Amino acid sequence: MTDTCSGDCQNNSPSESIVQTNDLSQFNRPFTSIFKVPKMDCPSEERMIRLALEGIEPSVGLLFDIPEREVKVFHSDNLDEVKTKLEALGFGAKLESTKSSCSKEINNAHATDQHAQSQESITLKWLLAINAVMFFTELSIGWYAQSTGLIADSLDMFADAAVYGLALYAVGRSIRMKLRAAHLSGWLQVILALGALSEVVRRFIYGSEPVSELMMIFGSVALIANTACLFLIAKKKDSGAHMKASWIFSANDVIANLGVIAAGALVAWTGSRYPDLIIGLIIGLIVLMGARRILQIRS
Repeated sequence: MTDTCSGDCQNNSPSESIVQTNDLSQFNRPFTSIFKVPKMDCPSEERMIRLALEGIEPSVGLLFDIPEREVKVFHSDNLDEVKTKLEALGFGAKLESTKSSCSKEINNAHATDQHAQSQESITLKWLLAINAVMFFTELSIGWYAQSTGLIADSLDMFADAAVYGLALYAVGRSIRMKLRAAHLSGWLQVILALGALSEVVRRFIYGSEPVSELMMIFGSVALIANTACLFLIAKKKDSGAHMKASWIFSANDVIANLGVIAAGALVAWTGSRYPDLIIGLIIGLIVLMGARRILQIRS
């Protein structure tokens, strides 16, 4: 660890990243370490990292730059514990540098939070509502239309809703309650993802007749919903890395919706059920992997 304050902190802008705590003491730590996290590309990974590190004593302050795949950790002499917990998440976390903390950097981190909290809370509530409604809609229509693609895409909506719901529920809660909430959402995702994957297998063995028109119509409805999320986030995406990451998160959902629409078009064109089964399998596995990461979190 170095003993002097690196010059780059003098140029640190509060707009670079968003902090999720009102407690300045968590950032008033003697050292600052930067971790590269290659597999951190959306708010769900950020939430998992926060939960994984919350039980550490002395507590740590966290700054996230998800587009750059970086986490800045303000810590005491407990870097080894921080490193171990980050590596255990399976996101490819690697320590890049450690230096003495700057008072200006600490103050900027705390100042950023004051404005961000209320604005992000409103946005999160809208995102939660949109994703929850679309989960039930796509799940119902997917079952009626015999489309594993729509069913799996509804689970992607559920995964998003669970992330945003957990973010709102966790505010002011104890570490134990936050961990329970995270694991509950993880197990629900496991159950639903396994159900979707088993449906893919069942329809592969016994056959299915996916209704391509409904796949394309409700895939388009989901696309409109996620595009609305994009516009909602776009108003604040320049306010910090967290909201930029939320924008990227919804952009990835748009890609999944386009996959369902394309699968529906291929079903109509070829008369084959396999495009629907393939997109259902892909999205189901993605949701299952996300659930596995959540369940790996330990206090």
